[in-house]
Amino acid sequence: MLGRYSLSRTGSFRPENLGQNALAMIGNLCFTMFVIGVLIFTIIAATYEPEDPLFHPSTKITTFLTSNSNATFKSDNTVVKTGEDFMAANQTAFATFINITDVENITENAESDSKMVATAEVTSCEGSLDSPIDCKDPEVFHMMMRAAIEQFKDIHFYRFGKPVRGSNDSSCDMAWRFRPKDGKAAAFYKDYRRFAISRSENCTLSVVGIGDYHTGVNARKRKKNQKAGFEKKPEKQDQGISLPVVGEAVNDTLPVVESESSFSRGKYLIYMGGGDRCKSMNHYLWSFLCALGEAQYLNRTLVMDLKICLSSIYSSLNQDEEGKDFRFYFDFEHLKESASVLDKDQFWIDWNKWQKKDGLGLNLVEDFRVTPMKLASVKDTLIMRKFGSVEPDNYWYRVCEGETESVVQRPWHLIWKSRRLMDIVSAIASRLNWDYDAVHIERGEKARNRELWPNLATDTSPDTLISTLRDKIEDGRSLYIATNEPDTSFFDPLKDKYSTHFLDEYKDLWDEKSEWNSEMTKLNNGNPVEFDGYMRVSVDTEVFLRGKKQIETFNDLTNDCKDGINTCSTSAS
Repeated sequence: MLGRYSLSRTGSFRPENLGQNALAMIGNLCFTMFVIGVLIFTIIAATYEPEDPLFHPSTKITTFLTSNSNATFKSDNTVVKTGEDFMAANQTAFATFINITDVENITENAESDSKMVATAEVTSCEGSLDSPIDCKDPEVFHMMMRAAIEQFKDIHFYRFGKPVRGSNDSSCDMAWRFRPKDGKAAAFYKDYRRFAISRSENCTLSVVGIGDYHTGVNARKRKKNQKAGFEKKPEKQDQGISLPVVGEAVNDTLPVVESESSFSRGKYLIYMGGGDRCKSMNHYLWSFLCALGEAQYLNRTLVMDLKICLSSIYSSLNQDEEGKDFRFYFDFEHLKESASVLDKDQFWIDWNKWQKKDGLGLNLVEDFRVTPMKLASVKDTLIMRKFGSVEPDNYWYRVCEGETESVVQRPWHLIWKSRRLMDIVSAIASRLNWDYDAVHIERGEKARNRELWPNLATDTSPDTLISTLRDKIEDGRSLYIATNEPDTSFFDPLKDKYSTHFLDEYKDLWDEKSEWNSEMTKLNNGNPVEFDGYMRVSVDTEVFLRGKKQIETFNDLTNDCKDGINTCSTSAS
């Protein structure tokens, strides 16, 4: 106790020493505060756990998909954005389309080169009016191209395939690549139709009828050694840019490793377990693309599980649905041609066969905080990321957060929508001649919840819709209505002003007799595939997006906010 008061018992507080002592005390106090501040900061840094972004309010899915933030999202039953949605329309590729004058020019050149032959043909065809139409005849080809361009005025043609014989002696099948004139999507489409051709008494040929979408089945696949048809290529072509071609035959067979030596030389990455299963499609893709991005960063083959679980939010039974296939919803052919991927089941067969024999190493990683940068020097054949059972730390996408976010990029360009589903979209748009307007009308639970959406039910009623659409869509137009209203007869009053169309009018495109059902059953090992809730929403949305005018519920029909009252600024951000 004596030492504690020694300062007051000395002469240090004499008047001549007060200033010096005061400065010393202030210096000691500042140093003490600095030490305490450093200590507090160290404790906070060591114990702080930031809020998981999964519990933050979501912004629009398109916002975070195109941003660099690691913000995630709440469950969302809207259609997921894929690579082609982010591709800028390639104006160079789309600007050079075939005009009727291009066909007339090649026709004139062909005629000038064969005047003598043509005269002989006219003489010899008398008395043979019933002879088969020669679909390989250039004159027939040019005539069919002119007929197609003249009939389908709302699309641009980019390539015509050589005609082939149709179902009888007076029909020819021809395929073409096209795009709607007002198309916004960065994609081409393929159609093949059957042409009915007649020969008059003076031997003149004419097209008397063109079949419906995809009726010219004999022209679907280009035969080996078949000469190319007519294509008008752009003067300058962008290298390295591939565009989806909807309507082409799909080859989504599983890739295989050619040999034991090829397998043993390879490097692989696999994600196991985790809490991503049966989540929304947005969540699934956000995590899957993290894994694919890491595999590309590490220059490894991604071993992927093609079997996925469809979330209950897409099911009419409100139950998660196991046993779905990645290829039901996405373009696996594009993925396997653009990236190095293997099916998990086939990989384990090969691994168990050759792992011990060839001494293949496995590196197990059980902490998502081990970054891809730390794994770059791993020499083992297989890196296995194993995720636990505690959410949200067992979500795959956690690997791509933090410092990894600026290093590993999600390769969106590798994921396209299923071309089989998009072919249904193309078929519906073709039946509407690619000349229709579209309106999206969201009702369902939101219309019944007047606390969060006080005006939605009234604003989407038939009488109000007729009034609202009067200044937006011309009378008599074909109007495609994309809606979650189960009873489409609810919209019958609109038929007095518009030719209305709904998704279920086109059930023949996915029923048991359809080409889609046949291909999907074959893909699913002989088991039929349901046209499920996600497929319905996907097709409905894509048809809507191809309308010449697009009227949205929450932007155009009602002042209510998409996510409920007082959320408009958040929804729009």
